[in-house]
Amino acid sequence: MTATAPMRLLSVSVSPPCEVSYRGRILMTGIFKQPVAGRVMLRHLNLDGDGQADLDNHGGAFKAAYAYPVEHYPHWEQELDGSDFVHGQFGENFTVEGMHEDAIRIGDVFRVGGALVQVSQPRIPCYKLALRLRQDGGFPKRFLASRRVGFYLRVLEEGEVGAGDVFHPEHTAPESMSIVEAVDLMYDRRGDVDGMHRALGIDGLSDEWRHSFEARLAKME
Repeated sequence: MTATAPMRLLSVSVSPPCEVSYRGRILMTGIFKQPVAGRVMLRHLNLDGDGQADLDNHGGAFKAAYAYPVEHYPHWEQELDGSDFVHGQFGENFTVEGMHEDAIRIGDVFRVGGALVQVSQPRIPCYKLALRLRQDGGFPKRFLASRRVGFYLRVLEEGEVGAGDVFHPEHTAPESMSIVEAVDLMYDRRGDVDGMHRALGIDGLSDEWRHSFEARLAKME
């Protein structure tokens, strides 16, 4: 695994679900994450103080925490004409440094603070990201196309985490694929049978993505 900077946790952000107004209706969302001070317990399903409103598409064992690289902030600040971005801006729990999507691989295991975590899948944005960033409904597609999507973490061992913690690699998955490769396979290489079989062999791939590739292969084969 290679990285352009030390792999560090810069900020921990949480939020319980809250009501917001969107296109004339009230909905519940937990995307408005706010940085917290001190150390926070990372549990198998989420961080203490955090929550998700749509449990069909968010949260769960393979999405206990969402990490987003801080290096992407300048890109989006320029593209979205934003100057007031703060950590947690993209709904992430962990704002991280030195963990780019082309280097981080599904199945990689890290010790961070007192917790042991495993990369499980890329983040696929929904309309609530557009709501959070005050963008139009087409923004999730732009976000996905940029491949600046971040990634989810599964918790193998619960423990406290906090800003300044270093991500220490415990196990790398060279036989796996990077976050960028996985997104390419899911959306741009839909007929890549060999690639999907390779993905299904990855230890740590989330059930959601595993089922998607299995269903696609079943139709093709």
